[in-house]
Amino acid sequence: MLQILKVLLGTFIVSIGILILKRSEIITGGTVGLSLSLSYWLGSSFSIMYCLVNIPFYVLSLFKMGWKFTVSTLFAVSSLSLMSAAAARLPEFVLPGWFGAAIGGSIMGLGMAYLFLNGSSLGGSNILALFFHKKFGWNPGKVMFVLDGLIIAGSFYSIGLFKGVYSVLSIVILSFIIHLFKSRFAAPAKAPARTPILPAAEAS
Repeated sequence: MLQILKVLLGTFIVSIGILILKRSEIITGGTVGLSLSLSYWLGSSFSIMYCLVNIPFYVLSLFKMGWKFTVSTLFAVSSLSLMSAAAARLPEFVLPGWFGAAIGGSIMGLGMAYLFLNGSSLGGSNILALFFHKKFGWNPGKVMFVLDGLIIAGSFYSIGLFKGVYSVLSIVILSFIIHLFKSRFAAPAKAPARTPILPAAEAS
């Protein structure tokens, strides 16, 4: 029960960050950023796109990361989708791009760090980075950097150059927040039960 509450708290924090990014019309990295970009381009719901984008990664996670990690991630993704759908019903408002990048990226970083440190993730590229780390020993941070770069580059069509630059800023801030928390909680994270999630924290 405590683990469920921790995942819900983490996804709630992330959903606030996503709301700020969406109201600023910018994106971030990972499947969250890809889903935001597709929702802008297609004019569809972020929640629906997020669920669809993550489907292939559930299969990879189940076979390579284990059922416990997969179930926790599935619960986190589903919770985030529902919370984001609820937030979409709030009154419309627009925020400056720089504000969305700074505040949205920071809040998302806090939420994702909390999820990582509690044995969960938001699926997608996090799982892929973990897989490459376990399979080939690749640095998950570098893998995430390449994946995020591709997502941002592909999003320029839907959000434009200037908002693309703000999106890069959001990724830098998000990554810094996660790294900061990883360093701060390095000692607890070394416990045997949590060793599988260390690459995830480094990845994003």
